[in-house]
Formats: sequence, structure tokens, C-alpha cells
Amino acid sequence: QVQLVESGGGSVQAGGSLRLSCAASGYTYSRRCMGWFRQAPGKEREGVATIFIYGGTPDYLDSVKGRFTIAQDNAKNTLYLQMNSLKPEDTAMYYCAASSSPYCRIDTPFDYWGQGTQVTVSS
Repeated sequence: QVQLVESGGGSVQAGGSLRLSCAASGYTYSRRCMGWFRQAPGKEREGVATIFIYGGTPDYLDSVKGRFTIAQDNAKNTLYLQMNSLKPEDTAMYYCAASSSPYCRIDTPFDYWGQGTQVTVSS
């Protein structure tokens, strides 16, 4: 069983920054692929960024490339999402997710989900 707890959401003005954190616990094999997803009201959930905890190139949603950075600290079992140059369209509930899949992309099916943290960007 994997448990994921997100933190770091909040309200910022456009152009600002936030860093999300996700504390993970449970069997490492089950969470070797970690990711951030988001869902805005009335919209489908979309993958934002994923990372394989043993290395490799992260995968990003096109609209966040160059602005968001995903990182994993294996010593702390914590996943991060640094979000810069935030835009109103980034407003959503952000979820941390984990998967055992070695194919670690934003279209990978994920098995475990956190409760989410709200990000609101005002213009």
C-alpha cells in the first residue's frame, strides 16, 4: 500500500511561483514512477509531469514545459513540483500519484493517488 500526502498549494497572482510537495510512503517498487496531475472545475484530469525515481528524463505537459519542474528526493521519499510563471489557466486541484510502471509518462495509468492540493492563480 502506498500513501501520498500533498502540500504547498495556495493562491498567487499571475507570474508568481509555488512549490508543491508530496510525501510518499509504502513499497518503493509500487511508486517507482511518480507524477503530478491536475483537474480544473468542469475539465478532465490531465497529467502535468512524471518522473521515474531511478533516473531518466521527466515527461511534461506541453503547456507547462519551461515553467514547471518535477523532482524527486529519494532520501526524503518526497516528490516536488516547482511551478514558476504561473498563469490563471494553471488554476486547478493538483494531485500526486504513484505507479509501479517502468513506462513513466503523463499517459501512464497510475495506481495510487493523494487527496490533492488546490492551486489558484489570479490575473
